[in-house]
Amino acid sequence: MTTLKATLKDDLTTAMKARDELRSSTLRLTLTAIAKEEVAGKSARELSDDEVLQVIAKEAKKRREAAEAFDQGGRAESAAKERAEGEILDAYLPKQLTDDELHAIVAEAVAEARAAGAEGPKAMGAVMKIVKPKVAGLADGGRVSAAVKSLLAG
Repeated sequence: MTTLKATLKDDLTTAMKARDELRSSTLRLTLTAIAKEEVAGKSARELSDDEVLQVIAKEAKKRREAAEAFDQGGRAESAAKERAEGEILDAYLPKQLTDDELHAIVAEAVAEARAAGAEGPKAMGAVMKIVKPKVAGLADGGRVSAAVKSLLAG
């Protein structure tokens, strides 16, 4: 069974042979981020596929945020490059939840939290505790909290 990290390395080799600069540099930066994560902490270790996915998700999020910043700065070309890199990384991540799917999960959690007696601002934390494990890796944290806030506001 090949690990996700091994798949990334194979894809990097393929991209380099195909002279695909964008894919090569994106995968190189991602593998560097993974390697950095592996040596962080007290002792070096091999990351699990789940941990590698978290690194890829973090890298993809960085690309989205950078693209937005470039857009606001009027640098469309740089924003487009960041988006393209983000799309390359998204291909390795599990398919994200649609707004409807996310809404359904959050609505269920809100009902569950209310049944447990969570009201007002405390309800936000209670609902997030229920929702987080269900949507881990499937929806950006910002999207999740926005959905929770809008449903709690009713």
